[in-house]
Amino acid sequence: MELTLQQLKQYDGTNPSKPIYLAMKGRIFDVTTGKSFYGPGGDYAMFAGKDASRALAKMSKDEDDVVGSLHGLSDKEMGVLNDWEKKFEAKYPIVGRVAS
Repeated sequence: MELTLQQLKQYDGTNPSKPIYLAMKGRIFDVTTGKSFYGPGGDYAMFAGKDASRALAKMSKDEDDVVGSLHGLSDKEMGVLNDWEKKFEAKYPIVGRVAS
């Protein structure tokens, strides 16, 4: 499955009949099983339905960082993002890609 960023927004947890998706480095993860974190009211709800690559790399919950751009990230931040990616791969299924 391939979704645009606009289509991805539909999977932000606000519609209980749809799964919750989060994208990282262009890949879409189904994080529905983590809805207490990513669903409405969850600590990481601002990442749901979006590409959260930059925010995860920077360990940021700033809305401006919840984007897919990796431009200008330090080696340390890329390492943090890679660690997040490994955790997600172990915990959540990959269901598609973000259309470029």
